[in-house]
Amino acid sequence: MNRILVIAPNWIGDAVMSQPLLANLKAIYPQSQIDVLASTWVTPIYRACSEVHQVIEARLEHKQLQWGLRKELAKQLKLNQYNACFVLPNSLKSAIIPWLANIPFRIGYRGEMRFGLINLALDNPSKVNRPPMANHYLALANALEHSQEIDANKPTDPKLNISLAAKESIGAALQAASIKEKSIYVLCPGAEYGATKRWPADHFASLAQQLIANEPDTHVILLGGKGDHALSERIRAEAKNDLQIHNWCGKTSLDEAIALIGMSKALVSNDSGLMHIGAALKVPQVAIFGSSDPHHTPPLSAKAKVLWLNLPCSPCHKRECPLGHLKCLKDILPTAVLGAIQTLH
Repeated sequence: MNRILVIAPNWIGDAVMSQPLLANLKAIYPQSQIDVLASTWVTPIYRACSEVHQVIEARLEHKQLQWGLRKELAKQLKLNQYNACFVLPNSLKSAIIPWLANIPFRIGYRGEMRFGLINLALDNPSKVNRPPMANHYLALANALEHSQEIDANKPTDPKLNISLAAKESIGAALQAASIKEKSIYVLCPGAEYGATKRWPADHFASLAQQLIANEPDTHVILLGGKGDHALSERIRAEAKNDLQIHNWCGKTSLDEAIALIGMSKALVSNDSGLMHIGAALKVPQVAIFGSSDPHHTPPLSAKAKVLWLNLPCSPCHKRECPLGHLKCLKDILPTAVLGAIQTLH
């Protein structure tokens, strides 16, 4: 197996959790070249994976067929003569490109009427007792003749590297803001899925204030995308615009966010892509879960502490609380998160 292509998932967290599959493929085929076809927003994850030879950036839009672009990508990929392709998303359109590129072995899970497009297909696991996503992807290696059977219940921890250029860039940004590297706590208040994954803003504000009160040299950096900027401004307002609380949401690239998380004393986040990045970097972290299931998408790290109330109504997997109270998040108090942070050091 000389050349392997991986069609990446479209979410940052899922991209992080696909790294163990890459590592396993490299172990099975150490001389192979592994390339990844990925949407723009997840390419930094694969640049941080040492197993990847080339990241092929595709400007594919969510829920768009973009037939012409897919045909053009397939034409380019055909020239690379891949022996096999692992299609990680379950969608029909994600399987079109490797089929058009005539890649002989097209491996993935059964889904969305793609019979024939995927010619080595595994059954999707039951939704009742789903394995962690990292193991879900890793099990695709079972479709290969020479692979060892993967235990879907055995934890498999993703690992990412930090770009030297991103580390230098963040170091310069910290110096410009008069922030010492060893004094940073990173809080990630966003979660693209919806309100049922977001710990309340006033709780984040209270936690930031307590961290600074306990360690006066502390600087708290609020990290996320542009869509999290207004939420982080609310947190700063709740915290009386404390000068040691910095809103960097939308001000860093994903490569820089990876570097910043990697140098932090601890990370506090919701169930989000940045949570999985923290786990892959083995940073001390507290992960707060509400409507989602920490058994399916846990932060896979011995340095991670999960806070989840396991209420009778959760996990509901809804974007808005169907009962209107959001107790699964509101009842996780800042003092509980602070206590969890203190157990990590």
